[in-house]
Amino acid sequence: MLLCAGALLVFLWPNVSRRMRRLLKRSDRMRRILSGSFASLFALNALAVVWQVVGHHELDGFTQAASVVTVFALVVLLMFALLARLHLERPVDVPHKVLVVGAHPDDLELACGGTIARLVDGGHFVHGIVMTHGTNGGDREVRLQEALDGAAFLGMHNVEVHDLPDTRLETVNSEMIAIVEKAIREVEPNLILTHSAHDQHQDHQAVHLAVLRAGRHHSNILGFESPSSTREFNPSIFIDISEYVDIKIEAIQLHRNQSGKPYMTPERTKGIASFRGGQAKCVYAEAYEPVRYLIDSGPIEVPTAGGPQR
Repeated sequence: MLLCAGALLVFLWPNVSRRMRRLLKRSDRMRRILSGSFASLFALNALAVVWQVVGHHELDGFTQAASVVTVFALVVLLMFALLARLHLERPVDVPHKVLVVGAHPDDLELACGGTIARLVDGGHFVHGIVMTHGTNGGDREVRLQEALDGAAFLGMHNVEVHDLPDTRLETVNSEMIAIVEKAIREVEPNLILTHSAHDQHQDHQAVHLAVLRAGRHHSNILGFESPSSTREFNPSIFIDISEYVDIKIEAIQLHRNQSGKPYMTPERTKGIASFRGGQAKCVYAEAYEPVRYLIDSGPIEVPTAGGPQR
């Protein structure tokens, strides 16, 4: 009965379900959780034994409760350990560093949330930059927190959320260039992901130009697809997110302040990923336009990168 109740809690309560499924994709966190849980269970049983032996007590309620909790917890932990083993990505031998740059708090999740989660689970380091709090699109403080929550959920190692003027980023081009240049110096990324040149949102265009200027000496820059990308967006690099599309959807749903926007729906997200997956000959994919991409120096493996569209 307890096991059934625990299973229902995990799979029916959205917040628990979301975080548990994401934890199953993070081997480092799962190891810490399992280690801590086993240590706590060991301490609980040791305390029960001491209580029984030193106090010469019979098998009383406390000891029985400790045994029942221990057995239940061990079953649950072993179940999750098995699931984690089934779902975890195999880390790469040589991890790379990736810099992702967006204009607004939800841009990274919408454009490359699946890619970020896959890179993180593959052992790569991902540093995010968001240029604004999205003040003109919703509550400033709420959107700031949602940006932090989304980055943490995807597993980004760091995220900077700046407070540059929303919808007027073209007026602070120098400031954005300085921000990106500083990140390039400090992170030394092997790959930079940012907005495409083919995007009708003025802030996205401004961020694209700033990144190109800041990364003028960088070998690997890819432009991602956003809901405001134009018909001229013509990707030739695709990342398979077939195992990550649900994580992308859940990361987007963390931006509840924007939940009324039509492009925030799971149906729209999955539809775009399915379309790009069809182009890439996989189930779900995220698409990128290369500004330039040097195959042997970036974190994308040649089979993953895809080829010409058919």
